[in-house]
Amino acid sequence: MRQLIEKILPTDDKKRKWIAVGLTVIISGLLTLWGIYGIGQYGIALFILTPLFIGAGSTILYGLKKEITKREALLIGLLTLGIFTAGLLVFAIEGVICIAMAAPFGLLLTWVGSLIGYAIINKTPNNAPTAMLILIGIIPTMAFIEKDSEPNLTSVVTSIEINADPQTVWKNVVEFPQLDEPTEFIFKTGIAYPINAKIDGTGVGAVRHCNFTTGSFVEPITVWDEPRLLKFDVVEQPAPMKELSFWDIDAPHLHDYFVSKQGQFKLTALPNGKTLLEGTTWYYHNIKPAFYWQVWSDHIIHKIHDRVLTHIKTNSENGKKSGI
Repeated sequence: MRQLIEKILPTDDKKRKWIAVGLTVIISGLLTLWGIYGIGQYGIALFILTPLFIGAGSTILYGLKKEITKREALLIGLLTLGIFTAGLLVFAIEGVICIAMAAPFGLLLTWVGSLIGYAIINKTPNNAPTAMLILIGIIPTMAFIEKDSEPNLTSVVTSIEINADPQTVWKNVVEFPQLDEPTEFIFKTGIAYPINAKIDGTGVGAVRHCNFTTGSFVEPITVWDEPRLLKFDVVEQPAPMKELSFWDIDAPHLHDYFVSKQGQFKLTALPNGKTLLEGTTWYYHNIKPAFYWQVWSDHIIHKIHDRVLTHIKTNSENGKKSGI
């Protein structure tokens, strides 16, 4: 195996560099397509093992039987990552926002992979081809393992104090008119945001529609405790975002990878005549590692909650002042 790799790699430094980069990008791209469209996984295989391979693979191929520095190892790893990322954009596999979210992880792990590759070619060069094969084989293996793991339900709670009584606030919770255009940068990037809410019927069994820029959340009411608690399931939901891209991207992760299951509004009367309004969303996602992606998810949900709760606060306080 080592002899075959050495035959493929030219002695000319520039040619060797681009062949090392090209082979690593092709292998990484094929594994990514298999993982996303074949196995159906966005997880450790994609976000951890693939950038590790990008860093290690390109370094091993470039530095095999050749002296390179750690800086050269890092640079070729980052060059490979950059071309791989450009390929995701050009071939409409991913959009700008998802790549930006994954970038901190990708850059860190590519650097780590480059150090691993550098250590292999300097300490055990005879094992370099075996290490390459292990890295290549472990990526789809991990994707298959992840496929059977169950996601964990988590919740996000956001609260606001409103200068109005619970009954006034309740009316603005159940349904609310059109919201103003957002000013937050995150909603300018394509992340879906709420625009209004409508309800058909009253009481348990009524169906609330919280309309977002990408479609509607369909929310049958499960608890109607006026004016204290409104709780609902989520039976249909739109895409969580519209990707920024050269093309019209409909990536698999836009469907059933971020799943909202339930929500509620809890109203608590305060001694000063005001109302504490809490919004809660229960959700899970099928994207791993969960600890990393949950940071993004929780932040986005808090921003969505803030947008809705602030709108309810404004309408409730204006309504109270005008005697409505």
